[in-house]
Amino acid sequence: MERSAERQLLEVSCGLWRGQMELETGRWELAAGTGRWDWHRRFSKPRRNEPFPSMKAQNAMNRNEKWLAALPVYNEVRYVDAILDEVGRYASDVLVIDDGSTDGTADILAARSDVRVISHQENRGYGAALITAFEHTVQAGFDGVVTLDCDGQHQPRRIPEFIAAAASADIVSGSRYLEHFDGDDAPPEERLFINRRITAELNRRLGLNLTDAFCGFKAYRASGLRKLRITDTGYAMPLELWVQAAAADLRVIELAVPLIYLDLERSFGGALDEAETRLRYYHRVLDDAMAAVSSDSRGTPCDAAPMCEP
Repeated sequence: MERSAERQLLEVSCGLWRGQMELETGRWELAAGTGRWDWHRRFSKPRRNEPFPSMKAQNAMNRNEKWLAALPVYNEVRYVDAILDEVGRYASDVLVIDDGSTDGTADILAARSDVRVISHQENRGYGAALITAFEHTVQAGFDGVVTLDCDGQHQPRRIPEFIAAAASADIVSGSRYLEHFDGDDAPPEERLFINRRITAELNRRLGLNLTDAFCGFKAYRASGLRKLRITDTGYAMPLELWVQAAAADLRVIELAVPLIYLDLERSFGGALDEAETRLRYYHRVLDDAMAAVSSDSRGTPCDAAPMCEP
């Protein structure tokens, strides 16, 4: 099989470590000691603790690019230190957006010299924290940003895999339902129901092929971020993101990640803890986002997605 330029780059950069980089419906696999890459469209179950490339290998793969790892944080005093220690092993530039924490998280962050912290004086919402991360990514001249949560759901050692996959996409979106990992946790039933329902609606209305609409573990190229104008400051921000990404014809791929739930009691805030209220809120944001792109010069997502509703 003739080697593409991308394949040659991966072969030269990664050396002879055994690695995985999922691209759309398959992966390249490098057999240790052979220097030979093979494309596998169907593959065995990934292992939850499978080794990933070192920081040296990551830097080799992206030697001409500068990537940021960004974590939105709100009252994560139990996790923040350990998570940031782990993130620092895989990212040389780390940004924490402290969204008005009141539990001592801010004191822990102030004691660290290895991360940049942007603080919101009050709790503005998950979407607001990500908007701040996106703005910093573009303004500081990064080529892209990997976003991950600070509650232990996302494994920092997978950061290099997201960056590698972004070589062929504007957005690499983590999916907890694309593949099964040994040791996956069972998701709370109402969260799984809402995720499946909203994901199916996004696919139907936007012509996407997502399996997980809400996973916060993502890689965004700065060139794609410049085409977005995200305004939703809450947990429904991903819905506005998907509508605008479809309207801008951004290239999106998913990357399988383990399903990890360490805090089943985590609150969405007030009335949003009630499933039906949260579902109505998501539908309203989705409808508003569709109307917004229909009314401006970007046109509707349906212009580029034949599976959308007329």
